[in-house]
Amino acid sequence: MSVTAAQLLVRCLEAEGVQYVFGIPGEENIHFVQALDDSEIRYVLVRHEQAASFMAEMYGRLTQRAAVCSATLGPGAINLQLGVADAQTNSTPLIALTAQVGRDRSYKESHQGIDLVPMFAPITKWSALIPTPESIPEILRKAFKTAQTERPGAVYLAVPEDIESAEVPDDLVPLRIDRVRPNEPTDAQVDRAVELLLAAERPIVLAGHGAAREDGAAAQLVRFAEATGIPVAATFHAKGVFPDDHPLGLGAVGFMRHDYVNFGFDAADTIVAVGYELQEFDPKKVNPEGDATIIHVHRFPAEVDRHYPVDVGLHGSIGRSLELFTEAFERADAAADSPAPWRARKTPGVAALLRDELDAHADDEQVPLSPQRIVADTRAALGREDIVLADTGAVKMWMARLYPTYAPNTCLLSNGLSTMGFSLPGALGAKLARPDAKILAATGDGAFLMHAQELETAVREGIPLCVLVWEDDGYGLIEWKMEMELGTSSSVKFGNPDVVAFTESFGGTGVRITEASQLLPALRAGLESDGVTVIAVPVDYRENLKLTERLGELEAPL
Repeated sequence: MSVTAAQLLVRCLEAEGVQYVFGIPGEENIHFVQALDDSEIRYVLVRHEQAASFMAEMYGRLTQRAAVCSATLGPGAINLQLGVADAQTNSTPLIALTAQVGRDRSYKESHQGIDLVPMFAPITKWSALIPTPESIPEILRKAFKTAQTERPGAVYLAVPEDIESAEVPDDLVPLRIDRVRPNEPTDAQVDRAVELLLAAERPIVLAGHGAAREDGAAAQLVRFAEATGIPVAATFHAKGVFPDDHPLGLGAVGFMRHDYVNFGFDAADTIVAVGYELQEFDPKKVNPEGDATIIHVHRFPAEVDRHYPVDVGLHGSIGRSLELFTEAFERADAAADSPAPWRARKTPGVAALLRDELDAHADDEQVPLSPQRIVADTRAALGREDIVLADTGAVKMWMARLYPTYAPNTCLLSNGLSTMGFSLPGALGAKLARPDAKILAATGDGAFLMHAQELETAVREGIPLCVLVWEDDGYGLIEWKMEMELGTSSSVKFGNPDVVAFTESFGGTGVRITEASQLLPALRAGLESDGVTVIAVPVDYRENLKLTERLGELEAPL
């Protein structure tokens, strides 16, 4: 008895624990889509392949299991590339599967024939074509192992049309899954890290995305900070890995101007980088002279950069490394003649300054609303474990800077590629990954219309969705940058549809905010709904330049 290669492909996906495939079918992968119909894997039909890749990315980011996006060959495959690149630069496991022309015409000029494997190679960890039906179990196992092993990322596989429909022996089965287990740092590495830390006068912790990806690392980071008394800053990707309401919390580093938290790095002579990856934030901005001592705590060695000269690396499980580091420090500190010098200094109250800034605008009644008021109401509408996806643009800068975050992966941004438009489709993937959490897509009006068609996907698939659109009729972040550097702006303004009518045309509920007091009740109602809700709120981005002018006046470390 035999089965088709498409059926074998689906069996391999089932063996890997895949629950969803996001995509649009094409003529060349109809056997694959039909095979999915006979499996427990749910095919989520989308309205644009790019949206499928963002859904898969956010599902993978929250589960740390590679989700699958699928498309046909040629244009369909190319449309997947933005989300694939976003996943790769955001260290997120993802598998992209597309059709490809059959081997009988791959060697010549052919309709929709384009060599996809080298196109995907620069934006993935591995890009390959399935050469034979019999190779499917090995290639699929390698794809998932590659995507999910630290540093996680994207993998692309092309499936030729003739291979998909070919028959294979029924006894060809998926391979056994072998999990890659992280090592732990050596005693010599830990001892060297303690030695450097005890010699420091002004240490600081920089937590990065790697710490958010690893279960248990956040709790160990809190223990390390409390044992050492060292304040902790986080990159945008690591927001929440150290609670913003913790006394040692410094908030997020990554704002385009010098912010309160940067003063901690200006004064630092030692940086303990926990799960930090250089793509998250330019190390030049935290170590401008390249003279700070760097203790690198991660699963793998750091990228080479003259502003990130690693003095010692603790390579292995981040949580286990921090546990060993903490225990060794406590022993050495107890045996020392005097406590570490930084313990005598008052911890900078950066988080309190940011909270005061947020609270100062929490009752603003102006319309259009201030960004601070929108952030404050967003925080009030969501629980500590609920999730907001903040799209790229001015929304991202205000949310990343001011939105208090208390748990890893509860404020999701794109900071590797900083891609506009990911939040709305990403929220659908996030909801499928975390069905019990409230999920909010916070987006500017420019990013909203890049994937607004996926409102229909949410309605048809029955996936609850709440979207908050910050409306200013323009590309607010670019205007902000132009005004700061050029003193003027151009080519950043556009028109918008009636968001309420637009949403209702898809079968959702549209809400327009005309008074500041309406926003919080609208958010709460939308987040409780089992349907699709889009809330349009006018925003006053005059606050942008006021903020950067105020921060520009900061001159001394706290």
